[in-house]
Amino acid sequence: MFNKCKDKRKADAATKLPLHFMPDFHEINVQLILLACLALVFIFQLLIYFGSFGKLAFYKETIKPAQSPPPPVSIIVCARNEGDNLTEFLPKILSQDYPAFEVIVVNDCSYDNTEDVLREYKEIFTNLKAINVKEDDYYKHGKKFALMVGIKGASYEHLLLTDADCKPDSDLWISAMMSGYEPGKEIVLGYGPYLKEKTFLNRLIRYDTFLIALQYLSLALKNKAYMGVGRNLSYRKELFFKHKGFAGHYHLQSGDDDLFINEASTGSNTAVVLSKDSFTHSVPAKKFKEWRDQKLRHITTAPLYKPSTKRILGWYYSVNYLFHGLVIAGLCFKDTATLAGGIWFLKIVVQLIVFNKVMKKLDEKDLLPFVFIFDLTLLFFYPILQLSRKFVKPNKWKS
Repeated sequence: MFNKCKDKRKADAATKLPLHFMPDFHEINVQLILLACLALVFIFQLLIYFGSFGKLAFYKETIKPAQSPPPPVSIIVCARNEGDNLTEFLPKILSQDYPAFEVIVVNDCSYDNTEDVLREYKEIFTNLKAINVKEDDYYKHGKKFALMVGIKGASYEHLLLTDADCKPDSDLWISAMMSGYEPGKEIVLGYGPYLKEKTFLNRLIRYDTFLIALQYLSLALKNKAYMGVGRNLSYRKELFFKHKGFAGHYHLQSGDDDLFINEASTGSNTAVVLSKDSFTHSVPAKKFKEWRDQKLRHITTAPLYKPSTKRILGWYYSVNYLFHGLVIAGLCFKDTATLAGGIWFLKIVVQLIVFNKVMKKLDEKDLLPFVFIFDLTLLFFYPILQLSRKFVKPNKWKS
């Protein structure tokens, strides 16, 4: 009995000993967990900005010797009711300073003066080829059909794509884009921004375009190309037929640029050209509804991206939304508000440093003062856009 009591006293004493090697869980509260999560997500943000976007921000394009002789090029433009834009912009394409090229304009069922404009320009420019596609009551089609018609009618192996409402920034546009074709390259990605106007909508559209370019150009430089834009894109004709054109996504209105590149790019076969001579500027939407409809058409392609692409893009957006959600939560507590605000400020500083460098390269420097307000605007707009897919049917393509 005595031994049992002695053992019990020892056990009781042992339980009263301070366990310095164990944390005091009473001190771990919601605020501490919140700050830890915010700090971790902030590190993920830094990895995205410097590890991914930094590829583009700190990229130095080397001047490559021109191919001798430079390859002949087929420029393809699809147009539906684009008579006014063709009148203004087509001569800038037809008068490029390049030894051998043709311009194929596919007039896709236009009922304006497009056909008359093309007829007049054919009398002036011998390198213009016009293909007229007539409306068929039994067979409805979109831009992809018109583009396939143009590609099949192309005389040359190197294809350069743009839209009827686009204008090259330089008469060296073809030369600049073709400079990306080194041995092993089959795709060249260019930048296609929108014309600048001093309106909130115009700046918002251009900022959204900049963000998209920031993602796809950065990943292309990391040999993970997943899309291009049809306003300024080049690839080989052989590559197009090797992948059976748009067969895998012909039923979608969009995807002639991003889904095809997502399928055909191997990473190592894709080049990026960033010289200002390579840019093309397009006419932006004038009304919010018009831009929204454009965005709705484009987001229908995302579910068909490669799983690896969807993981990367999902990671980008998830980290961004999680970070802002944690910042807002941190600002709601008195004990964490200062630290949460400080981390948010650091994130903005890092973002501005990276964006400043990229905007200089892409000639979008005037957007830098609006980064904060546009970020918040798009944070709300993107989820609403995804939800509206169920209620709004996007319009058919125009150009």
